[in-house]
Amino acid sequence: MSTRGNRQPPPLQVLEAIRAVVGPKGVYEGADSAPFLSEWRGRWPGEAALIVAPASTEEVADVIRICDAHNVAVTPQGGNTGLVGGQIPFGDEILLSLKRMRRIRQIEPLNNTMTVDAGVTLAEAQQAAHDADRLFPLSIGSEGSCQIGGVISTNAGGVNVLRYGNARDLVLGLEVVLPNGDIWNGLKRLRKDNTGYDLKQLMIGGEGTLGVVTGAVLKLFPQPAQKVTAFAGAASAKDAVALLSHAQNATGGGASSFELMSRRCIDFIVKHIPDTRDPLANAHPWYVLMEFSSGQASGLRDTVETMLANALDAGLINDAVIAESEAQTQMLWRMRHSISEAINGEGLGARHDVSVATSDIPAFLDEADAAVERLAPGARVVAFGHIGDGNVHYDVAPPEGADKNALDDKRSEIEAAVYDVIDAFDGSISAEHGVGRHRRDTLANRKNAVDLAMMRAIKTALDPKGIMNPGKML
Repeated sequence: MSTRGNRQPPPLQVLEAIRAVVGPKGVYEGADSAPFLSEWRGRWPGEAALIVAPASTEEVADVIRICDAHNVAVTPQGGNTGLVGGQIPFGDEILLSLKRMRRIRQIEPLNNTMTVDAGVTLAEAQQAAHDADRLFPLSIGSEGSCQIGGVISTNAGGVNVLRYGNARDLVLGLEVVLPNGDIWNGLKRLRKDNTGYDLKQLMIGGEGTLGVVTGAVLKLFPQPAQKVTAFAGAASAKDAVALLSHAQNATGGGASSFELMSRRCIDFIVKHIPDTRDPLANAHPWYVLMEFSSGQASGLRDTVETMLANALDAGLINDAVIAESEAQTQMLWRMRHSISEAINGEGLGARHDVSVATSDIPAFLDEADAAVERLAPGARVVAFGHIGDGNVHYDVAPPEGADKNALDDKRSEIEAAVYDVIDAFDGSISAEHGVGRHRRDTLANRKNAVDLAMMRAIKTALDPKGIMNPGKML
């Protein structure tokens, strides 16, 4: 895949001009550059002409203006936790990290908003909200290192989408440096603004192809007075989907998280993640990790216990446990967030981040499993995800006892077969991880032609030289 076109490596004088903008503290070279040039699985090794980390929006704008004037490509990078290579440069680009932009600019509890720099980590944003007796609900496994700019640029989802929505639903305003170096100040704190196109939505999920997010106004919520976390075993994915409806009806929509896991997830976690154990006494084909919250001071646990008892009577679950302490709650969530790491212990295989209508999840799993078995007999499917929003992480590991790289030659075929099933259900080939390098060609081959034409028209209008994150998404 060619990404250079007519672009040449940036001349030395251009690199020196960029160095002068960010100063010595904003340049990373030699051994210091390594963390920026590979993601945690080692799948997307990168190269950059120069790695810089501006300390302000104005410095970002100055760097982009130089790049625009000299037709130099730019790869924006947040916490480098992406899984599709969208944050990794190919070689001729300037890698622009937001890691030095770490200010909590403003918190307004009465307005339930928080304005932050793009380099603030998700965990730091959560803590800042908590310190103001508010909740910023977006939560993902990499929250300790992923940054707000990257979370927004990839439209991250996570475990609380069911109740609070994904990043797109949690952003009120943005500050963005455009491909020509202009600063768009869209940091509005309004919940209603009907004065034209909602420009921020172009940048949310845009993967840095239309500009560099440097600041954001985030929605905050009241802290829940109670939380109850439960873990249940079920006989089928169909029962798990029915359990979601049952739980929401019984708690008045009180579920904030509802995570589906196959039995193989538990097996891999216990095998590869230290200090973990099966939460239930007996094995079950499927599991649900669910969390409920309420603004009321009491009564939630009783409601959840009654809901689980009724679900047991109805045959929707076979067993369940409620976390009795914060330590038990953290243990359950640690297991959920460790699934990807546990799968790595079995081999990379093929990985998918797909979505279908929630009601279609059981049928999708059946058809996808059959397609994988036809192509790779004995391959082990590891399915898990956010059942409340239809997002399934559908991973395929090599057969038991096979080499960890046994599926390398079949990875493309397996991915195509799973995507064929997704197309049949009118689903999405990327639910929350983005397109990046990995799914760029798949998007071009499967996206509706009118959709692609509109996307390309927007890209051309805002970035006519194609300098922003080339080779990604489009």
